[in-house]
Amino acid sequence: MGIEWKKPTITFYHERLDKPETDAFAVVKAKSIAIETAQDGGFKGEIDDFFVLMGDLDQVSTARGKQDRYVLCWFDDAVEDFRKGSRRLNNVTFPSGLTEMAIEGKRTYKTSFHAQLGKIS
Repeated sequence: MGIEWKKPTITFYHERLDKPETDAFAVVKAKSIAIETAQDGGFKGEIDDFFVLMGDLDQVSTARGKQDRYVLCWFDDAVEDFRKGSRRLNNVTFPSGLTEMAIEGKRTYKTSFHAQLGKIS
């Protein structure tokens, strides 16, 4: 993968262009998020070993959820300026939904995604 962030807290929003959402529907803590440029000009990536801190992320795996579009936001802890450390992916899809894993008796997930736009540096 191209760029990887360790232990990010990622906030999930539904992408609604007609009326942008300001309330997150889920927040997760991940072991890592890795992103690289896709051949189609967008991005592709993986979120590894994550668990939900707030909300319900299971809807991403439904038939409608796989077709929906999302916005993902997190902060790059390596950047000291809080305003410059924000990272964002827009028009994110999860074609395969979520893969549930059982690690040490905890419900965790992994997933791959595609995004059309992003601010990752």
